This record gives sequence, structure tokens and C-alpha cells, in this order.
Amino acid sequence: MTLRMPGSWRLPHGRGALAVVLALAISPALLAQAPQRLAPRPDSPPPVSTHAPFAAGECKLCHQSADPKRPGPVVKASPGLCLDCHDEFAQVLNRPHTHAPARQDCMLCHNPHNAAQPKLLLGEPRALCAGCHANVVALDQKAKVRHVAMSAPGQCSNCHNAHGSAVARLLVALPFDLCVNCHNRDGRLDASGRKLQNIKAWLDANKVWHGPVADKDCSGCHAAHGSDQFRLLTANYPAEFYAPYDARNYALCFGCHNEKAYSTPQTTTLTNFRDGARNLHYVHLQQGTRGRTCRACHEVHASSQAHHIRDGVPYGTSGWILKINFTKAADGGTCDKTCHTKKTYSSRATP
Repeated sequence: MTLRMPGSWRLPHGRGALAVVLALAISPALLAQAPQRLAPRPDSPPPVSTHAPFAAGECKLCHQSADPKRPGPVVKASPGLCLDCHDEFAQVLNRPHTHAPARQDCMLCHNPHNAAQPKLLLGEPRALCAGCHANVVALDQKAKVRHVAMSAPGQCSNCHNAHGSAVARLLVALPFDLCVNCHNRDGRLDASGRKLQNIKAWLDANKVWHGPVADKDCSGCHAAHGSDQFRLLTANYPAEFYAPYDARNYALCFGCHNEKAYSTPQTTTLTNFRDGARNLHYVHLQQGTRGRTCRACHEVHASSQAHHIRDGVPYGTSGWILKINFTKAADGGTCDKTCHTKKTYSSRATP
């Protein structure tokens, strides 16, 4: 299984090493604002969430004094103090991948008294994350194509556990499972309102999976936080049925596939999709402004046929499906009543 998660790190051991990591990982501005941000909020407007001991006036549970006006210092540093009650988080913080702020101090993200956000958060979740992860939020904001999960209810927590996870990058599930269990229903729309495919149903019905899908590596082709390419793709890929051939427009495909197999007119070695030595990939792609793109014949996620040959392809905006009508033969195949009249090819080299 190949997961493209560059830069995956673990916290180094030792308090000195932890301090170095935290100095890099936690926003200095967030630390500077901590005293003001942790003070109890006024009663108007009413807080959205309130810590039960504070609401009960039991200051001494956390502070040295029971006097609400002068409670004094806390009796123990966080997170140890918090774990005395929230002991379920001790197990979370022992997971293989933990969030640096959660290991250092719960109050980097939570107000111990009350807050204008649910779960005693110090700010709106996305803005709170941006205090440290400004580059990720900036990517989402600038991207031409945005991932709905970034702005949907739950925001960052739709994919990440803010405390700790068994999965790298603090993901709430393995990447493939996380993606498929969200893209698992009909009618889901992208950020621009375009209908998305029910990927889970499609994969269940079609057992010939594209290599990255078989590797359970959605990030091999898609950028989870935002992209300038349609469908959150990581590199260029034509969005249309027809397109003039330019290798740069197929950068996504040619990250794995040999570009020469599509730009060489004659070959007996680069591809089996040929009639003798006549390269039929070249024939389909090299058609001026009406070159057939990969999607004209191939499924990108999964298919019922080898080589990801489609049964049919959506043509135009009406939803009509253009049938491929491909029949495989021992050394080639036939397409019938599709973009052209019936044509048969054989990869057997002519004498």
C-alpha cells in the first residue's frame, strides 16, 4: 500500500526535543494571547459552552483557592490537571500520532471556564487551526477548486482528530476509508455545485481498480486541501472529451504512464493497443483540436473490463451515455457503433 504523505513526523523523545517541536508547531501569537483568551467570558452574550466546575462555582477543583475572585494558581499543570477528570483522553494521547498542542497544554485550544464556541474552543475551529496551520488554510482559500470538507460542518475535524490518532496526519481513519466513506452516496455536490460520483458504489460494482485506487492512495491523484485543477487533481488532466494533444496537459497520467506510448506513431513494444505497428493511442490522441482524451475510452477509478475500458462515456451535458461496445480478442479487439463504425484491430505485427 502506497500512501503519499510526505513529511510524516513523530514527536522526538525527551522534554528538550518536545520543546523544539512545540516552538515550531505552535503559533507564537497564540501563546502570547493565552492569558487573555483563558479569562471567563462575560454573561452577555451568553457563552455557547461552559465548563461544568466553573458553572458550579467549584474553582478549587482546579485552583488553589475556592474564592472565585482570587482563585490563585492552578493546582497542577495541563494536560495533567485536565486528565484528572477527562481520563479518557489519556488513551488518546498515547496513540502513535498525537497533536503537539494537546500534549503540551489543553488550554492552547480550550478555555477552561466558558467560550463562544462549542467544546470550550477558544475560537471558531477553522480559524483556531489557522493559528498554527496558516499555510493549509491559505491553500484552501486561494485554490480554484476547493474541497467541501474544509468548510462543511466540522471543518478540519471532518478528517482530522485534534488530539491523537492511530493514523498519520491525525486522520480519523485510513485515507482510503476516509475518502470512500464520505463519497458514498448519490447526489453529493462539489464546491461549485457539480454532482459527484458515488465512488463507493462504483468501486463495489466494478472490480478492476486503477492502480492508485488498488493501492488505496487517493492522494496519488487528488489534493485534499485544495487544487487549481478540476476534481482536486494534483496535476494537469484534460477536463473535456476532446482536447488537442500536449503532453503537459496529461502530467497527471504521465506521472505513471510512459508518454512515448501515446506520442509515437509506430511501435511494436510501447503498447498493445495497436494494429500491427500502428499505434492506436497515437491515432486517438493526435486529432488536432478533437483529440480523444483518456476519459473517452477509459474509466479513471474502476471498470468491469481490463485496461479500464469503459462500457460507455457521458457525452455532452445532457447526460446521454455514448456506448463504447468494446469486445476483447486474443490479440486485440473490436469497437462497434461508437465514435466510428465497427473497427477491429490486432496487435500481431504484420510481416
